[in-house]
Amino acid sequence: MDRTDSEIREELQLIGLSDKEIDTYLSLLSHGESTTGTIAEHADVTQRAVYNIAERLEERGLVEVKDYASPTVITPIPPGEAIGELSDRIDAIIPQLESQFTGTASQTPTVQMVETRETAIRHFKKAIRDAECSALVSLPSQLLEELEPELRNASERGVLILLLLGNGDPQRPTEFSEVADIVRIWDEQVPFLYATDDHSAMVGPAELLSSPHSEEHTVTVTETHLAGAISGMFLSAYWPAGREVYVTEPAPLPASYDCFRQAVLQARRHLQNGSALEATVVTVDNGTYEGKVTAVHQGLTTPRTNDYPLETSILVETDSGLLSFGGSGAFIEDYQAKSVILRPATT
Repeated sequence: MDRTDSEIREELQLIGLSDKEIDTYLSLLSHGESTTGTIAEHADVTQRAVYNIAERLEERGLVEVKDYASPTVITPIPPGEAIGELSDRIDAIIPQLESQFTGTASQTPTVQMVETRETAIRHFKKAIRDAECSALVSLPSQLLEELEPELRNASERGVLILLLLGNGDPQRPTEFSEVADIVRIWDEQVPFLYATDDHSAMVGPAELLSSPHSEEHTVTVTETHLAGAISGMFLSAYWPAGREVYVTEPAPLPASYDCFRQAVLQARRHLQNGSALEATVVTVDNGTYEGKVTAVHQGLTTPRTNDYPLETSILVETDSGLLSFGGSGAFIEDYQAKSVILRPATT
């Protein structure tokens, strides 16, 4: 029986592929051997992100990266061969897994205490690697060099990163444009905190990171409401206290955003530059609304334009009148957005 496109995507997610990896892989299957630039165009991802995605697909045996060619070329492995090899690898470990299975259902706790620096750093790195939409990050500035590779890779994948650094400026020059979309610095101590995609978070005192024998601990959560609370605490209590030292330049338009905060930031940056914008917004109930962007209410970048710290919305003049759109969990706005397309206004 033929599978629908959505069913194929669901099956590919089961073998660990993210949405962007699936977009890239399916584009390769459709177009065959392609350069990174061609893939970026067809899969609607940045060319920088294609390199990282291709490496992960190659590790799974789905593609071959010909980096000896100029420009780099990506070749899809025939699906029957690639999936067959994946199946063989899974079959090979089943006996060992069966021998270790106790029959007791294990539940991953929603809230977990982390008592060592090493474990806290490991949780942080994994969360940033797994992020697909946004990452809110607070850490001591002296830790930036150690964690920069994960932040840099996430930024290359198109993840929106808000970075708050405590204890003053970093001790070495840093190209903030490579690790975050917005960077703020606070001269005081800040907590060691992350909140990724609003469903995974960690928060704890920075003292845990200063010594391997610290008696402090952090808490990790993997539940939407709890992670959302930590995200809200970051945006309302810590983020406003920092001074902005870097904010990304407006991205080329038109552009489509599944991450609502990303759309808000880009709309705000274009409006700051005096550009007139139009938007097409698809809501979670699959309604579609189009019109001119009249305002952006936000506190992501300065100057803030919202009335309260967590207000993050886009106002659009539509055929139905002036409507406000919010992101995940929106309740004051008229609608919750699922995706946003921004483009220059035609008039």
